[in-house]
Amino acid sequence: MRKFFLCSFSCFLLVSFTKANNSYLSDTSFITGRWDITINISGKTYPSWLEIERSGNNSIVGQFVGIVGSARPISQISFSNGRISFSIPPQWERGANNLSFEATIQADSLTGSITFPDGKNYPCSAVHSPSLLRKSLPAWDKPIHLITTILNGWHISGQNNQWIIENGVLKSPKPGSNLITDGLFTDFKLHIEFRYSKNGNSGVYLRGRYEVQIADTYEAAQKDQFGAVYGFLPPSEMAAKKPDEWQSYDITLIGRMITIVANGKTIICNREIPGITGGALNSKEAEPGPLMLQGDHGPIEYRNIVITPSK
Repeated sequence: MRKFFLCSFSCFLLVSFTKANNSYLSDTSFITGRWDITINISGKTYPSWLEIERSGNNSIVGQFVGIVGSARPISQISFSNGRISFSIPPQWERGANNLSFEATIQADSLTGSITFPDGKNYPCSAVHSPSLLRKSLPAWDKPIHLITTILNGWHISGQNNQWIIENGVLKSPKPGSNLITDGLFTDFKLHIEFRYSKNGNSGVYLRGRYEVQIADTYEAAQKDQFGAVYGFLPPSEMAAKKPDEWQSYDITLIGRMITIVANGKTIICNREIPGITGGALNSKEAEPGPLMLQGDHGPIEYRNIVITPSK
């Protein structure tokens, strides 16, 4: 009788322990939230991003940012036995098929693969995005002027450098490489002036991950237009000047919270950036990062780039 009791009790503990340790396989609270994704393509890593949330009692929805492009909605995410999957229409990727994502829970991360619209499949992994909440406001260090007479303190993203400096103006006269600071920054205040021609398009990436859009869009105030945090945060109003005029952004980034003043008008006021934008250098949001100026579209000019980092 005692043997039977001990055996039964041991089995009860084993079953209870197994259920407790496998509960996350069906608990949606584990997968909800934001995920920083790293995709491995032929030995190189590329960033991506995913947000998952419940909708009503039974549905799971979300949004996704690919290697390029803006955040796009996911109308339904499947989750069963520790495995999640979804399929969404293509955006800027090549191919006519849907983009598909599949992953399984591994401890506190996700491991899986992404199949692009051209049918090619690549392994990926994901970790929970950091909150980046700050307990207090930062103390500011001395301002740093990032443009001198030569391109000291910068490097390019590609092989061919089309960037030049003339009379204190940083110019990209034709599409080519993006320009990246050697220095890395966490929280900062940034003043930057720019000028584009008709149909111009560029952007400044904060920490190399969050693009503030620069574009010749004088009439529309949308998530992918002038003054927006690309794909996420639209400006409250359109503050752009006409092409061929010098314009300015004054940007404050503290954690995920951003304020943008465009040409003297506050167009985004202390809003949270959910995650990386398309074209980011990486998805390591907890780490400091550089400034990156987009030079792979049309001609663009910059001057008076001054960053004031936190101490």
